[in-house]
Amino acid sequence: MPRKIAAGNWKMNGLQSTLSELRTLEDKHGDADIAILICPPATLISACEDTPFDIGGQDCHTGEFGAHTGDISAEMLADVGASYVLVGHSERRTDHAETDALIAAKSEAAYDAGLIAVICIGETLEERESGTTLDVIDAQLAGSVPDTADAQTTVIAYEPVWAIGTGKVPTTDQIAEVHGHIRARLSERFDDGAEFSLLYGGSVKGSNAADIFAVANVDGALVGGASLTADAFSPIIAALEEA
Repeated sequence: MPRKIAAGNWKMNGLQSTLSELRTLEDKHGDADIAILICPPATLISACEDTPFDIGGQDCHTGEFGAHTGDISAEMLADVGASYVLVGHSERRTDHAETDALIAAKSEAAYDAGLIAVICIGETLEERESGTTLDVIDAQLAGSVPDTADAQTTVIAYEPVWAIGTGKVPTTDQIAEVHGHIRARLSERFDDGAEFSLLYGGSVKGSNAADIFAVANVDGALVGGASLTADAFSPIIAALEEA
């Protein structure tokens, strides 16, 4: 069975003082039987090591080391305590013009460093309205997910770009269609395709989490803003524990 994962992407947010939120979250969910993944900015990764949660980076370079000012390798992330890394988030694809091929190479770098790659995919509003959502998903899966991927090293996060931080959420039928499609494509391509954890991301909050987690092939969530405080993230975690 796919592992249930409640993942929080802090993006470019968080200072040392923010870590108190993790202490509060630990009091509430320190013994949870699901995976709780926190992806803070790189400056806070080592400071999160003493929590019971899985810790992830928000991006990695394709190389192990070199003259790449400002970049961080997967090996460096592992060295300071990360066990996961996000790759291909829509903000990276858009703001940094990241291609599917680059994301696949970053995923390979994650595997080489012993990290689990959370590969993000999703369509824009224009693509959704033009009816090409599944074509976009197919292309991103084919191009971003390496042939060496398996359910132990790879998580897929479906994040419709138009729902990220906007308050807009796809209907449960729309989520079910895409997640079912992703599951089918993974099962066609990989022997353990039925075991990949599939996360939904995009304006997930405590008030809609239970409905989203009731959808077939949704094994958790990749949460942005609502993961920044224990009060907002805790209801989402609780809903996944009960799903």
